[in-house]
Amino acid sequence: MARLFKGGSLGDTNGSSTLCFSSFSSSMPTAAAADLPSPFGHLGVSLSDADLRETAYEIFVAASRTTGAKPLTYIPQSERTPTSADRSSSSSSSSLSFSPSPSSLQRSLTSTAASKMKKALGLKSSSSKKGSPGKDSTPSKPPKKPATVGELVRLQMGVSEQADSRIRKGLLRIAAGQLGKRVDSMVLPLEFLQQFKASDFPNHQEYEAWQSRNLKVLEAGLLVHPRFPLERSDAASQRLRQILRGASEKMLETGKNSESMQVLRSAVMSLACRSPDRSTSDFCHWADGLPLNLYLYQMLLESCFDVSEDGSILEEIEEVLELVKKTWVILGINQMLHNLCFTWVLFHRFIMTGQVDIDLLLEADNHMADVAKDAKATKDPEYSKILSSTLSSILSWAEKRLLAYHDTFNASNIEFMQSIVSLGVSAAKILVEDISNEYRRKRREEVDVARARVETYIRSSLRTAFAQKMEQADSSRRSSKNQSTPTPVLSILAKDIGELASKEKELFSPILKKWHPLAAGVAVATLHSCYGNELKQFISGVAELTPDSVQVLKAADKLEKDLVHIAVEDSVDSEDGGKSLIREMPPYEAESTIANLVKVWIKTRVDRLKEWVDRNLQQENWSPGANRENCAPSATEVLRIINETLDAYFQLPIPMHPALLPDLLIELDKSLQHYALKVKSGCGTRSSFMPALPALTRCDVGSKLWKKKEKPQNLPKRRSQVGSRDSNSFGLPQLCVRMNTLHYIRTELESLEKKTITSLRNVESAQSDIANGVHISFDLTLAACQEGIQQLCETTAYKAIFQDLSHVLWDALYIGETAASRIDVFIKELDPTLETISSTVHDKIRNRVVTALMKASCDGFLLVLLAGGPHRVFSRQDSQIIEEDFRSLKDMYLADGDGLPQEIVEKASSQVKNVLPLFHADTETLVERFKRLITETFGASAKSRYPLPPTTGNWNPMEANTVLRVLCHRNDDAATKFLKKTYNLPKKL
Repeated sequence: MARLFKGGSLGDTNGSSTLCFSSFSSSMPTAAAADLPSPFGHLGVSLSDADLRETAYEIFVAASRTTGAKPLTYIPQSERTPTSADRSSSSSSSSLSFSPSPSSLQRSLTSTAASKMKKALGLKSSSSKKGSPGKDSTPSKPPKKPATVGELVRLQMGVSEQADSRIRKGLLRIAAGQLGKRVDSMVLPLEFLQQFKASDFPNHQEYEAWQSRNLKVLEAGLLVHPRFPLERSDAASQRLRQILRGASEKMLETGKNSESMQVLRSAVMSLACRSPDRSTSDFCHWADGLPLNLYLYQMLLESCFDVSEDGSILEEIEEVLELVKKTWVILGINQMLHNLCFTWVLFHRFIMTGQVDIDLLLEADNHMADVAKDAKATKDPEYSKILSSTLSSILSWAEKRLLAYHDTFNASNIEFMQSIVSLGVSAAKILVEDISNEYRRKRREEVDVARARVETYIRSSLRTAFAQKMEQADSSRRSSKNQSTPTPVLSILAKDIGELASKEKELFSPILKKWHPLAAGVAVATLHSCYGNELKQFISGVAELTPDSVQVLKAADKLEKDLVHIAVEDSVDSEDGGKSLIREMPPYEAESTIANLVKVWIKTRVDRLKEWVDRNLQQENWSPGANRENCAPSATEVLRIINETLDAYFQLPIPMHPALLPDLLIELDKSLQHYALKVKSGCGTRSSFMPALPALTRCDVGSKLWKKKEKPQNLPKRRSQVGSRDSNSFGLPQLCVRMNTLHYIRTELESLEKKTITSLRNVESAQSDIANGVHISFDLTLAACQEGIQQLCETTAYKAIFQDLSHVLWDALYIGETAASRIDVFIKELDPTLETISSTVHDKIRNRVVTALMKASCDGFLLVLLAGGPHRVFSRQDSQIIEEDFRSLKDMYLADGDGLPQEIVEKASSQVKNVLPLFHADTETLVERFKRLITETFGASAKSRYPLPPTTGNWNPMEANTVLRVLCHRNDDAATKFLKKTYNLPKKL
């Protein structure tokens, strides 16, 4: 849309910059007027502005004569005497005038009365404008001014002295011929046609134009726009049309006694003297039909503006209007039409003079209040039609500026905005409230017209401004394509919209708030919606986190906060506290969108990490010596990837690192936990290597053979239940590397946590207190590592004892003669295992592994003693050998002070130590102990028949099953008899 105003600030009168509508300049008023057609409708007759002006002046002079029957007096111009001393100069040529003292045309232009009207209107006088800063104030001789109001009006209307003299002569002749006849009972064009001939004009062409004008005025006033409607069969109107057609082909003879003049007079008077009831009236209606009378009246009202002062209102406006109002009787004007017409003339003059004089605009707005009162006071259809047309024209002009007021106004011309808004809103209110039937039907809904219109202006202008900003941002983006990191369009746009909202709040909203209490709120809600639509499209096309997407979303989030702040601030005093506005601003959810994109980013990284873990662990050979830590290379690599992921996360240009960090840590923790679980996966557990216990039997004295309840098993060759395993992955060295790997991960977790805290404190979006409040830990991984190390310690120990050394422990120890198969062989075979563990396992967990190995050795020793199968039988004397072997086993782990600490060894071997005294006790004591324990466990009813105690594996001298197993392995008759009697165990093989 073209700009309404451009250039420098208002009030700058040095000519360096002129404020004007871009389609025209102040030096081209005709172009300006062409931009605003008359609202009064088409005349239908080819009368120019000059024709209308001359006719209006004739009416003005005629109506301004003294009321009553006082005769007109011709006074030569040279003999006129001004009544004011300061107005001594006057025109030297002569003209027709009235007597000086009684005539209103002879009223002097005194300075006292001159400014009265302008002060009432609150307008600047032309003299004050002349003396304004910036004007050339070089002293010069003041220009001559007219001595009378009539003379002033003549000059203002551009009527020559010759034409003025002719008019006055004509009126004098008319008055002489029709003494005492009122001016409203005359048809002036008819009378003038009869008074003048071609000889009264300088040339024939001027006379011809003069006669043509008067005939056209008659046509317009009596035929085209008559005061009262004509009937088609009206004879007078038909005669007049014939006369006018003839005159267009041949000049009309207008002498007093000419026949054509008599015919013309007859037709004209018949039409002019009609009344609504078809009776004849003394009053002549020839210039009071709409819109002819308004065109003529407009010409008179325009004489109130100084032609030499760029359209400024005359200081003598009060006196000029007093005389102009005397034409009302001829033109059929009343106060309502005057108010409407004068409002239009003020507004039109503002347009005509380049839209620089705010006084004209202010006065037009002031007069609109009178028009509004008039509109409520009458429902005259003709008036309503003219009113609607005039106000629609004003409203249309105003809304062209207001529907895009960001293009129209700026800081230099903002003072015009309030008047234009007021003018537009006033016009709209009258059109809707006093003319629109639809409004009357909806009146009960209490439609706030002003508020609705202003809201329309705000929303329309902001949408237009947004579209322009969008184009500018796109253009800026294209121009920055050659840069390494061009700014995204929506980031540029967000910044521009923020500035636009600030400008709206500071410059326009204070003005618009007069009509709309939430002007700023509506503006930012509109901008919020416009930007939101663009953002929604952008987000729909974003699949992953990119620098551009984050930049746009951060800019959108900042913009939204700024817009909402303005809306809330603007609606503090509203009835609903701004809730309706906030509902109109659905959140962009930029932060949640960023969060979702970050979560997608996290998931992508974590999924990639899990795939890497699964792929690389399948290829891992767990060989010692791969690195200084003796851990798996994949462990150092997975920690490197996690470090890189954390670094990448903190480099993301997002505003919510603290908020989303837990999500990332949880997923990384799960990934590292997944790795830890994979490290121990497939290695087995303690129970995987423990042999199954054989069934209880009793021993035949001296045979050293077990007699079993079930079929015999070849126990010496029995292996553990763990199947064959790939030594490359699950051998002793490989298990040690696995333990080291878990230990390495566990120790690196602390540094990982410290690094995360440091990174968090260094990001802009985190404050120290927020950073301290974030839970930063890898609990799942830590637990998995601790459990994994414990499991692998036990697995390694029990695998070494029950699988790797099974041939010297489970399959050989105390088989046959006790003294012939002692523990020395087992200890000798165990030594390389300890060497491997010592050289491979990390110092921090070495004792845990050796302790687990000792515990497994003790468990194996007890199994041989208590569940070693049919080939192991002990006498009381063997207890000394067993105790010596046990001491040897402990000594190996103590290693003369270089092995495990004494307290650990004692604790690990405490179970064996507690059970060994049973092997030294006599059979009767064991039987009594067993009976007591059974009674304590099962109650007194168990004495009649001792139930078989269950095997728990928790060997204990106070546990019946442990005592029973010692009896089963006891090589004497008492034990055999007790077992036979109590449980009927068979003696035979």
